[in-house]
Amino acid sequence: MKYNYHTHTERCFHAHGRDEDFVLAAIEAGYDEIGFADHGPWPFEGGFISGMRMHVSELDGYCESIKALREKYKDKISIKLGLECEYFPKYFPWLKEKIEEHGIDYIILGHHFSYDEPGSVYNGSLHTHEDIERYKNDILQALDGGIYSYVAHPDIFMRGYPEFDGKCEEVSRAIIKKAVETQTPLEYNLLGLRHGINDGKPGYPHPSFWKIAGEYKPLTVIGIDAHTPEAYADTELYERAEELLSSCGLTVTDKIKFFR
Repeated sequence: MKYNYHTHTERCFHAHGRDEDFVLAAIEAGYDEIGFADHGPWPFEGGFISGMRMHVSELDGYCESIKALREKYKDKISIKLGLECEYFPKYFPWLKEKIEEHGIDYIILGHHFSYDEPGSVYNGSLHTHEDIERYKNDILQALDGGIYSYVAHPDIFMRGYPEFDGKCEEVSRAIIKKAVETQTPLEYNLLGLRHGINDGKPGYPHPSFWKIAGEYKPLTVIGIDAHTPEAYADTELYERAEELLSSCGLTVTDKIKFFR
């Protein structure tokens, strides 16, 4: 089955295209199943409004839109309703309530900030051992919680980190081993791969991270991380990801876990 469960919408402020355009692009590209996992909202304290995720007030409309598209195109493609969320334990009661209220199918772990977004450093801009140690600990705790279907861009800490040093190896091994222990897939992220090709430096997915992954054989998914419908048409990038994973001795898993 050809699938992608990492699709964004314009509600996150940095994606472009109507919800339906993403569906049509996926159908054209021959996908059997897709999932929308836009950056999930959080009921931030103090009235903080994020510039990279939908507002809480938009969640109802987001869910209604994806469900309507699921029904409209049910004879052509399977569509799942999801969210990409950080590991923010204090908001979990609220999140679990919304999962049940809206019949959300899955949550992927996209840990962009630690503790809370207001006042936090973006995890793609980390520079110290202390920073990436904190990121590692967050991921390990998140995977113990069992709510996430997979880890999006698990090596995002390499986007801003200067080089893959001994601490990076330690962090990578811990994350990969926990993923194996909990049977949680790790995502090979195509948006990051494209950034790396364009920038001329690896960032993420980082070759050293995935070489280590080849030692442990975690479950693996390829995530388009689609921010435009056109991302679905880039079959060359998808095939390149498959080749890179194969060179590490990794294969893409058939499916991920859903709540229902």
